[in-house]
Amino acid sequence: MSTAIDKGAADALPAQLPLRSPSTVMRLDRLGAFFPTRLSFLRSLLRDLAAQNAQPVRTRWEIDADGYGRAVYTIELDGHRYSLIAFSTALPDSERTDRVIAEAWDTTFNLFDGIPDDADLERLANNTPRQEAGRFLPSELVLSRANKSVRLFAHVVERLASGQQPDEQMIRDTGYLMRTTAVYGNGKFGISDRSRVLDKPTLNGPFRVELLTVWMIRGFTHDLVEHVARVRDPQKFVPLAPRFKRYLGVGNSTGLGMAPFLVSHPILINNWMAARETALARVLAIELSTTQIIARVQALMARTNQHLQQWNVEDSRQQSRIDLLRTEFDSIRQTADSAWLTKARPWQRLSTLAEPLSLECQELIVALLLEPHGELIDGLAHCMSSQHAAELSPSQTTDHLRTAIETEFQWALELDFNDPQQTAQFWYVSEEKLEPRLGDRHTEPGAELELPLDVARRVQALHSELSRLPASISVAEFLLAHPMHRFAVRRVQTLERYPYGEIRDNLIAGTCLPIDMLRCKLSFFGASKFDPKSERWTRITLCQGAPLADELQYTDADDWWLPVLEST
Repeated sequence: MSTAIDKGAADALPAQLPLRSPSTVMRLDRLGAFFPTRLSFLRSLLRDLAAQNAQPVRTRWEIDADGYGRAVYTIELDGHRYSLIAFSTALPDSERTDRVIAEAWDTTFNLFDGIPDDADLERLANNTPRQEAGRFLPSELVLSRANKSVRLFAHVVERLASGQQPDEQMIRDTGYLMRTTAVYGNGKFGISDRSRVLDKPTLNGPFRVELLTVWMIRGFTHDLVEHVARVRDPQKFVPLAPRFKRYLGVGNSTGLGMAPFLVSHPILINNWMAARETALARVLAIELSTTQIIARVQALMARTNQHLQQWNVEDSRQQSRIDLLRTEFDSIRQTADSAWLTKARPWQRLSTLAEPLSLECQELIVALLLEPHGELIDGLAHCMSSQHAAELSPSQTTDHLRTAIETEFQWALELDFNDPQQTAQFWYVSEEKLEPRLGDRHTEPGAELELPLDVARRVQALHSELSRLPASISVAEFLLAHPMHRFAVRRVQTLERYPYGEIRDNLIAGTCLPIDMLRCKLSFFGASKFDPKSERWTRITLCQGAPLADELQYTDADDWWLPVLEST
């Protein structure tokens, strides 16, 4: 069957400039400067929920005066019902930790396929609080747990119970009432495999069941804090102001467990990046903008400036980047006034204006440019999935393979793996928690259990072997004699078809910062205000500024990029 696009269809495609090169985009330092965009999975999910007029309904609320018990929220999507089941328990302060090794949490959750009956709830009440140690069925789509931000939660309860709103600065500084320490999907610990939702249009996109769970958890945290406050003093109680509810998202602590995903799913990552780069290329090709769009960009710039002022972290490296970003963005804002933007190719010129500046500033401008152009680019959000696995082409010749390496992996061939610094780290899976970890090759045991994230080293070894061949043969013949190179061969062949599928850096070098991989992936989730706690884990906030359950039909419900808390 022909895959050629007919002339009419080709004429209908939006104009676009050439995409940025993968060799520019797929570098760790740039990936570690990404910001959320309107193509991020939370944004596109909530747009689809709004299109269906979907709204969670609280169907059970069996919570006592102290906030302990269980609750169920049900939402209908694509004609099917899903339920968030929350179990809230008492947790001593001595057991409260963000680390994955924790064994108890304030609250645990399931996203259930359908509406749970009493038997389901009893079964899950005995297993969900145990998390990894529990036993689950395919009816459970997502497993999660969260801890309260104790100081803020207690403060909000106290204020609402006394008839007052919480302190604005405390809300701004924390940004969430609870933070999750894990949101597991796709078959983890016996829950349902992702195949269960592949025929569901709203949930078959990347991480949508997990992010639907997070958004519904956010609603539960609002209900819980109001419930405890109302019970404490029913006469004086006032509900939490909507502006505070919108600003309070769900915190998250994310570590190394997330990083290898960017390596193990090259086709999927290619599709994420290609959609983002295609969106940018379409916007940059706009010859003249409208008065409405220019005014919108000006308003977004003002919001961005305020957001940057409200983004402060303890990590000195990230705070210095934020400080520089504030200065750089302010200079861009001063230049790109309304008159400047009315001239030809305004968005291409704005992008060019950022090129000499920091990567943080360059990628912030990318996200800014995409934001007001939903009609042009939102459809690309549905091109970011993939059901394909990387396949090996046995009929390809070794000459072709060698040329492909020299073309796309030149950066890997230039590395000196005799330098101990280039092999300083190794990735492995911990036996205790079955989570990815990073070890020091030269001081710690376990390198024999290394995960295949050393793509550059493996491709360089493959190229060396190919260079010794006396003549070109098929890949099948080559691998019969050299089966240890199968992984590298598949990576090279995959990159030929999916050019954004490979991080073009040495991921076992001592200079590799996993935090860059974490920020990249989290930006696609829709996370903001990255708060690194080391080079290996970060705190973020999800759903901050997102519409509440009863606000999805508002005309401005999708306007929550880089949220700010406005003072009254």
